[in-house]
Amino acid sequence: MVLPSGEQYEIEAAGYRAVITESGAALRLLAYGDRALVDGFGAEEMSPGGRGQLLMPWPNRIRDGRYSFGGRHLQLALTEPKRSNASHGLARWAAWTLEEHTANSVSLVYRVMAQTGYPWAVDLHVLYDLSADGLTVTQTATNLSGEPAPYACGAHPYLAVGEGIDHLVLMLPAGTRTITDDRLIPTETVPVDEAHDFRSGKVIGAVVFDETFGALERVDGVATATLRDPAGHGVALWVDEKIPWLLLYSADDVPGKERRSLAVEPMTAPANAFNSGIDLVTLAPAGSPGDELSVTWGIRALTTE
Repeated sequence: MVLPSGEQYEIEAAGYRAVITESGAALRLLAYGDRALVDGFGAEEMSPGGRGQLLMPWPNRIRDGRYSFGGRHLQLALTEPKRSNASHGLARWAAWTLEEHTANSVSLVYRVMAQTGYPWAVDLHVLYDLSADGLTVTQTATNLSGEPAPYACGAHPYLAVGEGIDHLVLMLPAGTRTITDDRLIPTETVPVDEAHDFRSGKVIGAVVFDETFGALERVDGVATATLRDPAGHGVALWVDEKIPWLLLYSADDVPGKERRSLAVEPMTAPANAFNSGIDLVTLAPAGSPGDELSVTWGIRALTTE
């Protein structure tokens, strides 16, 4: 029998433990001691709601699955039929191939072959590494085609501090947020209003999240979002300078999982970037400078010590 998410790759270091799955190279579990840091999924489940999945070669949505690039008009499969969008890339359900597995790290690869709607071959690579600094994730794409290819990436971890988010203090170093239409496609980016300004940290309360935040404030090139309980225990997610966007989602529209945890999704571009062009990366032809992009993000525990 094959588990719904395939092979399970466990890694450990410095009190941290993680499990990565063959399906989608997804982060199924991350814990520090006996504390879960992400709200993942069970070994007998397939990932619900994108939990822990990698979003490549685009994150979020492409309106109607249509876009133009390099003089071509292209049509992707509509993987979010109810909103008529192409959602979260081409690799989230693929069987990734194990490259290397050590006690504290695992790397997997997947080759996206040229196909309808995305006629480029691109190698995808991910490295999960645990240390005393927590989990570090490096996502890499390399263009294998002889022509430029459009690219963006993201990931979909749900951060957890116990169960429930209303009482948690969120610190989000973002100065802007996107406004979306009823299909969750951005229509404009505006400064955060009082309700959505978490730069100094405040209790989440009843705020509903399903939007992208930008203009991230950084220290030494790194932007960090944190969640803490009243006792001060919590979790932090950080992103490098190549990741300018964080999408937050509180799953209020998912019965049984609403407001149980908070997805904080690193993204190199906002939704519909294949059409808007906002922060869309063009990978150079294979063998040329710029044919590869690597981005890094991570998660660590916060304690009161």
